[in-house]
Amino acid sequence: MRRTLLITILMMFACLQASGQGIFKQNDTMTGVPGENASSSEYKEDENETDADTLQGFSIKHLTRGLHHKEPLRPGYAALGAAVMPGRIQIYNKDYWKLPVIYAGIGAGIGGGLYFNEQYHNTGDQKFATYRTLCYAGAALLYWGQMLDGVACLTDSRTPDPGKAAVFSALLPGLGQAYIGEWWHIPIWYAGLGVCAYTLHLNNMQYQRYKYIYKLASDSSSGYTGRINVTQATTYKDLYHRYRDYSVVATILVYALNIIDANVFAYMKDFNVSDDLSLNVNPALIENLDSNLSPTQSMPSFGVNMTFNF
Repeated sequence: MRRTLLITILMMFACLQASGQGIFKQNDTMTGVPGENASSSEYKEDENETDADTLQGFSIKHLTRGLHHKEPLRPGYAALGAAVMPGRIQIYNKDYWKLPVIYAGIGAGIGGGLYFNEQYHNTGDQKFATYRTLCYAGAALLYWGQMLDGVACLTDSRTPDPGKAAVFSALLPGLGQAYIGEWWHIPIWYAGLGVCAYTLHLNNMQYQRYKYIYKLASDSSSGYTGRINVTQATTYKDLYHRYRDYSVVATILVYALNIIDANVFAYMKDFNVSDDLSLNVNPALIENLDSNLSPTQSMPSFGVNMTFNF
């Protein structure tokens, strides 16, 4: 299960990085038809710059410059900065009053957890184990909350901000959909995650069961007299182990699709779909623009002009 938890955490930060770069690259200054009112060399240069930025991936330079207000800080970088340095995004947002709450809360949670952990080992009283868990859970909740708060307080680059939507869904599935107003998506994703969590629990329970039976059946001194022999126990143990791994992969996939869904629908929010869906066909006179041709060869031609409205 430690391996499963580690994979989940790594996938979360990978999705945060993807949200920082954006599912789609977009030039906010471009209007009209791409390449309109621009020479081919200028358009090619912009295209090369876009490709270079897309392939660049994560950049410590962008993270550092963003945190120091030298360039706009993307939501994905903000979440990563808050994960590495708790409270750093509150400093970026100039919400200094939140820092004592964050540091005192996380410190108290960790300190209380260590204290109750020592008490539990000294006395064996189960209530100290419960207190220890609550303290660590409180510290983790504050750590998660400062990430969410830091990203939420960032200035939006657009409304809704696709980067914010992706980070929100990475921190809490469905939150990005709520942010962009796509409420009907939330039950779908939670149903998917619920099914994945149930199958993961069921397959893990069966795997642990047959693993225990295998240990008993393979130990001649255990006195095991069950109907399942060592070969059968090994087969079922390996089968449910594989099913458990499939459940982990399915959970990660649904979680990642939830992030992509929030990001894509945030981009599509300002996509203008007009009620005027029509096709206009008109005759047109096509003139040859090549001045090197002879007058006979440069005579205009008749053609068709087609205009789509959507």
